[in-house]
Amino acid sequence: MLDAATTQQLTQYLGMLRRPIALVATLGDDAKSAETRNLLTQIAGLSDKVSVTFDGADARVPSFTIASVEQPEAQVRFAGVPLGHEFTSLVLALLWAGGHPPKVSDETLAQIRALPGRHSFEMYFSLSCHNCPDVVQALTLIALMNPNVSATLIEGGAFQAEVEARGVMAVPATFLDGAMWGSGKMTLEEILAKLDTGAADRAAAEIAARAPYEVLIVGGGPAGAAAAIYTARKGIRTGVAAERFGGQVMDTMGIENFISVSQTDGPKLAAALESHVRDYEVDIMNLQRAERLIPAAQPGGLHEIVLANGASLKARSVILSTGARWRNMNVPGETEYANKGVAYCPHCDGPLFKGKRVAVIGGGNSGVEAAIDLAGIVAHVTLIEFDSQLRADAVLQAKLHSLPNVKVITSALTTEVLGDGSKVTGLVYQDRTTETAHTVELEGIFVQIGLVPNTEWLKGTVALTPRGEIEIDARGETSIPGVFAAGDATTVPYKQIIIATGAGATAALSAFDYLIRLPAEEPVAEAA
Repeated sequence: MLDAATTQQLTQYLGMLRRPIALVATLGDDAKSAETRNLLTQIAGLSDKVSVTFDGADARVPSFTIASVEQPEAQVRFAGVPLGHEFTSLVLALLWAGGHPPKVSDETLAQIRALPGRHSFEMYFSLSCHNCPDVVQALTLIALMNPNVSATLIEGGAFQAEVEARGVMAVPATFLDGAMWGSGKMTLEEILAKLDTGAADRAAAEIAARAPYEVLIVGGGPAGAAAAIYTARKGIRTGVAAERFGGQVMDTMGIENFISVSQTDGPKLAAALESHVRDYEVDIMNLQRAERLIPAAQPGGLHEIVLANGASLKARSVILSTGARWRNMNVPGETEYANKGVAYCPHCDGPLFKGKRVAVIGGGNSGVEAAIDLAGIVAHVTLIEFDSQLRADAVLQAKLHSLPNVKVITSALTTEVLGDGSKVTGLVYQDRTTETAHTVELEGIFVQIGLVPNTEWLKGTVALTPRGEIEIDARGETSIPGVFAAGDATTVPYKQIIIATGAGATAALSAFDYLIRLPAEEPVAEAA
């Protein structure tokens, strides 16, 4: 079942096991069960520290648990076959159950083990979802480190009836004690913050006690990461406050235009960016959302960033790299049916609409690529474009028009999302030529209409364009001395990862140039 290269690599990983682990499977006579049996038998054959039995009695078939023989009550269960994007999650589960230390801090492990109460998680994923592994791996780690937490990780495609019965129309979808608890990507830190109610207050107190920085970077995407590396290499005190390190890159599937890297995906690139930043003495503060910028009272003074948790950070210079987010249609029904048929990630959620009818809103590259991908999964795709013609590259348009189950509608304005109270049933669009309204019956809507800069919190401080972009010059300078900006939140004309990294470097060098020209008699205090 595993090819020779994968088998060799897995053998090396299993050599890292420090204690025996047991796999217990519940199987039936179906093809998925046969696939599961083959996979587990092959894994057990690669290490004398792995045993497997097929006498489980779980309600979900196929499924299997992974646990340490020494502590069987701390276990994680996979329902379905965790291949595709989740094969790495399976390998990590084997390693962690076998005593190999996870790459998290001692403080994080202590927080996991000290979680109060008992918690039972069920989480649905798809094998093509690039956002799911973070949630799968976080819940796996928590369940294996804390016997009071159970985690069942379910491949939605193998349990379609269950997915439909529970109204799961977007992954990752996380249930806690039987109730929907989280929809969409969540990091380990975010999950722990939701479970550990005192974590936010402790984090706010720790942040408030930090000494001022010479450079404070707001945002942890490619622009923020590049800026942090460049300022840290200059030997100046640098902090990064980000809602999630990696930013929108975490939601990107295939990346094939990042020069010198032939192919990667968003989560891998985001992990590489964070790893590179952590090579230097950069203070990274995750899960921190900026709410207000208070500019310095006089040139060379301290700028202040007020965070959502009430804490404030101060710095002699600031680099704004808050990026952008997917643009919403802003029509009736969109918010009501988000994750109930309205989706924004075709790679993640497409498999949940197998055999169904969907629409893609947007005729640019992302919209046409989404329609092409979905056409191989769903029964029918209707692509709706506001303009009189598609705006995607010609090669993508040619591929789209060659597909038999795709219909393209141009000069169309989507005006409403229709539903039955629990899920999407259709949409209404207006023909912009005739001004007549039309209804399309369908089960899913994938919105791909561009980006909105994350700059609402900056209104009234730095100069913004009517589109909300931060106005910058060629050096990344904003309208406020000592405040710089970079990346998709700015007026840079092309929103590309590699351009954002270059812009981050530019802003960092400009911030350094600004700092060295400030009076020397006002040094920034060292960290406590």
